[in-house]
Amino acid sequence: MPSPINQIAASRRRVLRGAGVTLGLPWLQSVSRAIDESADSQAAAVPPQRLAVLFMACGINGDHWWARSGQESLELGPTLSPLQPFQDQLNVINGLFNRNATGVGIHPGQTGNILSGASLQKGAELRGGISVDQMLANHLGQDTVQSSLVLGCEQPVTGYHETNFSMAYSSHISWQNATSPVPMEVYPALAFDSLTENTGQRRDRSILDRLRGEVSALNAQAAAEDRARIDEYLTSVREVEKRIARLRQAQDQAVERARHRGADVARMDRPDNGLPEDIREHMKLMCDIIAMAFQTDRTRFATLLLCRDISGLFYPFLDVRNAHHSGSHDDRSDDWEKVSRYYVSQAAYLAGRLAEMPEGDGTVLDNSCLMFVNNMWSGSRHDSSRLPLFTLGGLRGTLQTGRVLDYSEAGDENRKLCSLYLSLMHRMGLPASSFGDADQVLANL
Repeated sequence: MPSPINQIAASRRRVLRGAGVTLGLPWLQSVSRAIDESADSQAAAVPPQRLAVLFMACGINGDHWWARSGQESLELGPTLSPLQPFQDQLNVINGLFNRNATGVGIHPGQTGNILSGASLQKGAELRGGISVDQMLANHLGQDTVQSSLVLGCEQPVTGYHETNFSMAYSSHISWQNATSPVPMEVYPALAFDSLTENTGQRRDRSILDRLRGEVSALNAQAAAEDRARIDEYLTSVREVEKRIARLRQAQDQAVERARHRGADVARMDRPDNGLPEDIREHMKLMCDIIAMAFQTDRTRFATLLLCRDISGLFYPFLDVRNAHHSGSHDDRSDDWEKVSRYYVSQAAYLAGRLAEMPEGDGTVLDNSCLMFVNNMWSGSRHDSSRLPLFTLGGLRGTLQTGRVLDYSEAGDENRKLCSLYLSLMHRMGLPASSFGDADQVLANL
């Protein structure tokens, strides 16, 4: 019978399988050597490239969102200060805009095409365009178990906005085609189960307990340099699993409550709907799940809707009284700066997780691009003529980092958001001639 490492090398899947569960493994030096000795060694030796998009809605505090190139490092304003540890991996990109999200009214029309650049149709029929994450997943996602991971921290809403755009546009950033958003997973337990193929009657039992024999066999075969890495990885999995277990019970109780009330759990408010009452735990868990998915090469494309447009999230832990949407209408306030900085810190947290994960000669962050984007600059004016945006990670050396790029005075044809997407697609091996409203890549990227 082949050893676990040989099985992994042969399949290039790097997984452990147990009773009703599959756990991907991180990059391991000994596994890498085994793969390098195979016929496909040249392709196997190259770490994969990955893209994750984190979305915040309703603008930022523009007084404190700034970055400048210093003599030796970047200078970051208060809102971007959580990114200070990653300034060598950071690009702050100013002045880009999404043409089809301007002049169409507020909110849904500024959100539903944030990753597609498509013109959105009003009324009962949804019509927009495929998002960049799904374009990449369709063409490059065949090498992973999941072509993409689409997560959110708020339930989608239905109905229509006063602008006659469907609220589906406010609730989704990932679209599989012109008329259909990708179903978004908002429950951390279900996202974790999907990541680990955790099914059947044993879902409530620790996946590591079910994989104990496989883990022992792997450790017996692994090189000494990898055993510590395996232990560190499994410890992080156990920590996520413990946090998930607490939420799984709340989710099950929410389903039971909805059944008794004859209600749709998706239309219930948190925490009655089973979502974590503390959004800090929710967002952190979703970032951890993306990190695990990237580390184990379960998928290479992910989106995380941290909050939907016209969000009703509250921030008592920031000592902020107003809900998200109403707070954005006072976007020059100290409160809104706190909210803006908090969302930036979520990208910093995910970058930190990926930077801790060795891969090849670098880290998973080195081989990834995390993009943080907002659908407008100013919530009080609903101004989407320029968008807050930054990237983290070098995308396997194809993306120069540690820069502030300003396209504000470049002219509308040269500051298209979709030109950035087209540039990233080219760097990831998808040489499309156009995407959305762009037919040229972003200059100087």
